[in-house]
Amino acid sequence: MEGLGVSLPAPSKAALPQVSLPDPAFWAGKRVLLTGHTGFKGSWLALWLADMGAKVTGLALAPETHPNHFEATDVASLCCHHVADLRDLEAVRRIVAETQPEVVLHLGAQALVRRSYRDPHGTFATNVGGTANLLEALAEAASAQAILVITSDKVYANDDTGRAFREEDALGGHDPYSASKAAAEQVVGAWRAARFPTTGPVRLATARGGNVIGGGDYSEDRIVPDIVRAAERGEALVLRSPDATRPWQHVLDCLCGYLVYAERLAAGNVPLALNIGPDPGVPITVAEIADVLLPALGAAESWKLDPAASTAPREMKLLSLDPARARLLGIGDRLAGRLALDWTAAWYAGRAAGKPARELTMQQIAAYQTLNSGISR
Repeated sequence: MEGLGVSLPAPSKAALPQVSLPDPAFWAGKRVLLTGHTGFKGSWLALWLADMGAKVTGLALAPETHPNHFEATDVASLCCHHVADLRDLEAVRRIVAETQPEVVLHLGAQALVRRSYRDPHGTFATNVGGTANLLEALAEAASAQAILVITSDKVYANDDTGRAFREEDALGGHDPYSASKAAAEQVVGAWRAARFPTTGPVRLATARGGNVIGGGDYSEDRIVPDIVRAAERGEALVLRSPDATRPWQHVLDCLCGYLVYAERLAAGNVPLALNIGPDPGVPITVAEIADVLLPALGAAESWKLDPAASTAPREMKLLSLDPARARLLGIGDRLAGRLALDWTAAWYAGRAAGKPARELTMQQIAAYQTLNSGISR
């Protein structure tokens, strides 16, 4: 597949799973509140929603890094953009009351494990208190049909065996970030019982997404941005845990899952917690990602082990999700394994060649949907 001079590898038709795409007819004209729209996943999601005709309101802090995907793609011009802190209940109440959202996608969070060690209080205040603030404001407004809270693949009590966690497994967390996201799940359960009963008109659920990769991520402490920065500087990439595995997933596969799940949620009669991630059969290590992306981005150096890795804050080495429940809802990956890496490399290569970030992003969104022509929405 070609576009803007950037090649996008495509799977064979035989390799495409029978999965669903978001339905533009559902999203067209829909009032959508999207928290975290200035972040990596949030900015991709805002662009996709706007392309389907949704009326998007964004609520988030200002972008932390420069460059960033939000500003590079001018997302603010396509939505009602609010810079606000989820920890500020009155600000959240005001925005919700003004916009009266019909569908809510809550991505806003402090999402970095190592930062959570440096600032555990702020992490809990945002991820737990911020979620409670948002749900209370939504309960007061009483406009939402579906509320999808995005937590994390790290919500489970991980025993580091590598087994794939199912939605009914125990929640937990060995670091402040993971624990805060597990606690956010408890907040959702409490507000569902107290303010959004399952017999009522509002459906409130959580999606436990895996580790997302894709073009336009410039965050700290994430493998792809670290690879991009190392390649640009001509330096060796430093890895803390090259043998670690995660449920790596292309940003479009993850966001497609969120959108389809939100549609199913609005229709009712679906599970209220869902793993959204790749099939766990072939885990990919951090080193394998580096070995593919470094040469693809023209890096002059390979990677080396961080000499301080043994004294770094604890992170679980093995992590895997069981997405069987999502598959029953028609949610699955189209860019599995190497394809996710190839599409990620193509985005950054396009930027290095001077291609506009928004055009690269919209090209990939359009191409992703073309891959699934003829597959059910």
